Amino acid sequence: MQLVIRRYRPADKDTVLTLFSTGTLEHIRPCFYNVMTSRLYLTITPTLCVVGYLLGSLFGAVLFPAAWVGFIYYCCHEVYTSYVRDKLRTDMQDIPGNFLSRPDDCFWVAEARVGARAQVVGMVAVVAKHSGTEKYGEMFRMIISPQYRRMGLGLRLTQTAVDFCKEQGFSKVVLETTSTQLAAVALYSKVGFNHVQSNVKSQAVFWVFSLARVTMKRMEKYL
Repeated sequence: MQLVIRRYRPADKDTVLTLFSTGTLEHIRPCFYNVMTSRLYLTITPTLCVVGYLLGSLFGAVLFPAAWVGFIYYCCHEVYTSYVRDKLRTDMQDIPGNFLSRPDDCFWVAEARVGARAQVVGMVAVVAKHSGTEKYGEMFRMIISPQYRRMGLGLRLTQTAVDFCKEQGFSKVVLETTSTQLAAVALYSKVGFNHVQSNVKSQAVFWVFSLARVTMKRMEKYL
């Protein structure tokens, strides 16, 4: 098997969109797990059992916590599905226009070749940003198919993006990831990225990130 990193082609669209969707939605489970094991949840659950029992019966003691669990899962699910829906309607709908129309932007795919067969198994993108007189690159859409992880592909994709930013004369590369993506944080640190900021999203539905102890990590690497 040969792994090749190349620029995105229009024929890759369906596979790339599927990979983007599945790669993003896989974060629902760790987010939900973090909420379920948080101190606040562990306090609320027995409280709801008691309230349900006092207000009704044993059925109420079961129903109230079950409804709470269902609500939390819905919120975790909505955080990521709403993000995917938004991106599929916007920048990911027109990848050539949003990531390849300017010389300082690029979108790559990783392709696994086995004999005559080829399949897109990873992606990453860079978009040029400006802050005053400073020009830097922001790295987006780093996703790798699960069966092709731990093969050095993440390192190769990251290095491809970093090398591109150097060629464009950018001052640095920045990216955002979440605190639950431990492997990604370790990879970026290995390449030389430093953690510069953590925050929780401000939208109403992202309150679940706070409960789940999930923060957005902003990292940067000076070139």
